[in-house]
Amino acid sequence: MLTIIIILLLLLSSLLLSIDPATTTFPDGHSTVLPDPSTFFSPNLISSPLPTNTFFTNLIIENGTQHEYIHPYTIKSSHSTLSLSYPSLFSNSSFTQQIFTPDINISVLRTPKPNRNHTVSSFSDLSVTLDFKPFLRFFLVRGTPYLTCQVLQNVPLSISTVHNIINFVPNGLKTKYKIFLSNGQVWILYSSTPIGLTRKASTSTIVSEAFRGVIRLALLPNANSEQVLDKFSSCYPVSGHALFRESFSVEYRWKSRGLGDLLMLANPLHLKLIKDSSVKILDDFKYQSVDGELVGVVGSSWKLKTDPVKVTWHSIKGVEKDSYPEIVKALVEDVKGLDSSNMSTNSSYFYGKLVARAARLALIAEEVDHVDVIPKVERYLKDTIEPWLDGTFVGNGFLYDKTWGGIITRQGSNDRTGDFGFGIFNDHHFHIGYFLYGIAVLAKIDPVWGEKYRPQAYSLMLDFMTLGKGSDLKYTRLRMFDLWKLHSWASGLNEFEDGRNQESTSEAVNAYYAAALMGLAYDDPRLVALGSLLMSLEIRAAQTWWHVKEGSTLYGAEFTRANRVVGILWQNKRDSVLWFAPAEQKEFRLGIQLLPVLPVSEVLFSDHEYAKQLVEWTLPSLKREGVGEGWKGFVYALEGVYDKEIALKKIRKLTGHDDGNSLSNMLWWIFSR
Repeated sequence: MLTIIIILLLLLSSLLLSIDPATTTFPDGHSTVLPDPSTFFSPNLISSPLPTNTFFTNLIIENGTQHEYIHPYTIKSSHSTLSLSYPSLFSNSSFTQQIFTPDINISVLRTPKPNRNHTVSSFSDLSVTLDFKPFLRFFLVRGTPYLTCQVLQNVPLSISTVHNIINFVPNGLKTKYKIFLSNGQVWILYSSTPIGLTRKASTSTIVSEAFRGVIRLALLPNANSEQVLDKFSSCYPVSGHALFRESFSVEYRWKSRGLGDLLMLANPLHLKLIKDSSVKILDDFKYQSVDGELVGVVGSSWKLKTDPVKVTWHSIKGVEKDSYPEIVKALVEDVKGLDSSNMSTNSSYFYGKLVARAARLALIAEEVDHVDVIPKVERYLKDTIEPWLDGTFVGNGFLYDKTWGGIITRQGSNDRTGDFGFGIFNDHHFHIGYFLYGIAVLAKIDPVWGEKYRPQAYSLMLDFMTLGKGSDLKYTRLRMFDLWKLHSWASGLNEFEDGRNQESTSEAVNAYYAAALMGLAYDDPRLVALGSLLMSLEIRAAQTWWHVKEGSTLYGAEFTRANRVVGILWQNKRDSVLWFAPAEQKEFRLGIQLLPVLPVSEVLFSDHEYAKQLVEWTLPSLKREGVGEGWKGFVYALEGVYDKEIALKKIRKLTGHDDGNSLSNMLWWIFSR
C-alpha cells in the first residue's frame, strides 16, 4: 500500500496529461440509431471524437431546442433566439426541480433566417460556444453569473421576455441598463460600447440601435450584489479547461477577455475542495440552484484538491482470520457454481456483472488464503471475457463507431434501447467498468494473458478514460465525467427536459476503481493516478448530492424529510424514483447506490452515522411481500457498517443474492468491518 501511495505522490507534473491511445481493436460498427453530428457541430470539429454525455447534449441532438442548465442559468436555443432563465425551484416530498421560464430572449431584430440551427463552433471542459450565424456568438461558460454575447456585425438587437418590462434605466454612458420585470426580477445589461435601447409598443420587448461589440446580462440576486456585478462586468470568460498536474488535484483555468479580474461561481463541492490562496471567495454573493448555493469566486484559475483514496485489491482493514473457514465454505460453493457454458444473458451490462462477480471470488480467495479455487475462476474469466475481446461472442459484441468516436455494442447499434442504450452512449462506465474489473483481476493472475489482451483492455478503458483531445485520438475526452460537477452522467445522446442524469453512483465509482486496478495490473502509474482521482471525486460528489442526511439544508425541507438518498439525479432535478422502481421501494434505492460491494465501498459510505440513517429509513420497506433477497442483502451489507453482528445474522439467512453478488462477497464484507 505504501508503494502505491509513493508512486502517486512522485508522479511528475506531466504524468496525467495524456494516456497514449491504442488503435481501436474492435471492428467498425454501422449504427442506425445515432444522430448526425454535422447538424450542429462546426465542420472543423467533426473530424475529432465528439462529446456524447456532456452538459450541452440537448443542444446537439434532435432539434437542438431543449433547454440546458449552465449554472446559474438555464438556456434554450430556438428560431435564432437564445432564451435565458434564472430557474425557480419547486420542491415536494417526491422531487426537487428547476422550472424553466424564458425570462430574457436575445436575438437579432428581424433576423433574415429565423429557423436556422445554431452551430457549436467550439467547446471545452467547462464551456461551449454557440453561433447564430452570421450575427451572434454566445460564450456559454459554466458558473459565470453573466451571459456573454458577442455581436459580430453591426445589427439591431431584440431583447424580450415572457413577463412585462416595468422599467429599464440606463447609466449616463448607456453601457449599463437595469431592466425591471413584472415577476420581481432585475436584470442588468452591460455593453462594451454605448448601446441605445428603446421600448417597442409591446411592454415585453426592448430593441437596440445597430450595435457591434459585447453585451453581458446578469440577474441581480439581491440589491447588495450590484456593486460586485459592476466591478467584474468587463472581464468575460470564453472557455474553461481542467488541468491534471498533481495527484488528487484538478486545476480550473479560464481563458478570458476584457479588463479586470474574473468573477465565477462555485458549487458546494467546489467550495469544499478549493485549496488555492490566490482566489477570493465572496461569501455574500450567491445564486440559488438545485445543486445548492452558488457562491462567487474571483480568480482566473482555481486549484481543487480531493482526499486521496487507497486503491487496493483486497479489503482496506483486513479480514478476521477466525472467519476464514466460513468464507472458504461459501467460496467453494460459489466457485463450484461457475459455468461459462451456461451464461444467462448476452446483455453487456448483466454479462459484465457476472464477470466481475467471478473476479471478486478470486480476490477473496487470495485474501483468505484459499488459492486452490483460483484456477477454476481464472478459466471461467478467460472463457467469458475472451469472446468479447476477440469479437467472437455470439449474440453481441463490441464495435467502434467512427461518427462520434466510441465503442458501441452490436445489440445497441440498431436499437436505441439495446443494452440499456449503450449504442447511444448510455451507461458506458457501468458496463465497461464491470468488464475492466474482470480484466484487471485476470491480468493480475496471468500477466501473460494480460499482455496478450492489453490492446483490447486499453481500448475499452479509453472509451471513457481518454484525457487527450484531437483528431488523432479514437475517443472523446473523459466521456462520462463532468469536470464542473465532478461526477459522471450516465445518459448519452438522449434528449431530456431535465438534462443529463445518473442513477448509480456506486457503479460509477466501480468504473474508475476498476480502471485504477487495471493500472496496477499493467504497472501503469498514470492509469492508477487518473482512476484514483476520478474515483475520489465521484465519491465526494455522491456524498454531496446523492446522500441526503437528516437535517441537511441542501434540498427543500419536505424532500429532505422524506428521502435519505436521491434516486435519479438530473441536471435540473432530484428525483425519488428509479428507472426501474417507484420511490416506496426504498431497498432498490439503497442497493443501486451500493452495488457492487467492493473494498472502496467502505470509502463511499465512510460516514457511519449517515449509513445508519439510510438503513433505518430503508428497513421498513423490507416488510413488503415479495422483496427480493438480493436487494435485502445490500441493506444488510450497509447495516454491517455500524452493527456487524446483527447484519451477519441476517446475511446468513438469505436464500439468494444479486446477480453481481455472492455469499462469499457478503461474508468477506462483514468480516472486514
